[in-house]
Amino acid sequence: MLYRSFFPRDLYADMDRLQREMQQALDLSPNIRGLARGFPALNIGGTAKSVEIYAFAPGIDPASLEVQIEKGVLTVAGERKDDEMAEKAAVHINERYAGRFRRVVALPDDVDANACEAQYRDGVLHISIPRSESAQPRRIAIH
Repeated sequence: MLYRSFFPRDLYADMDRLQREMQQALDLSPNIRGLARGFPALNIGGTAKSVEIYAFAPGIDPASLEVQIEKGVLTVAGERKDDEMAEKAAVHINERYAGRFRRVVALPDDVDANACEAQYRDGVLHISIPRSESAQPRRIAIH
């Protein structure tokens, strides 16, 4: 049975937790989310008309987020402030990410970076980048 102590009393439980965390950090096996891991978690998809990116970043002030596109690369950066709990009590488990973060996504060549839109609502940053008019599917009339 896997054992995890909430208080640092059991050396074996701490070593087991450390081993699992190191394995997760070094594990680069492909999964459904791809090879990259980080904060914020990203969902990236596309339609015929746009590329849609969702960054799941709850508890972040939207003013501290930076979204930038340069040379076909989208960068999402910001900072999540640390909880005040550490000042009030001894912390035994802290699984919430705090600190500066940066995620970088290479964009396809057919997007119109000048028409990019970003919205932050309920902890989710939604970035929509339309594809250029020349890349839009169109019906060709047959004569």
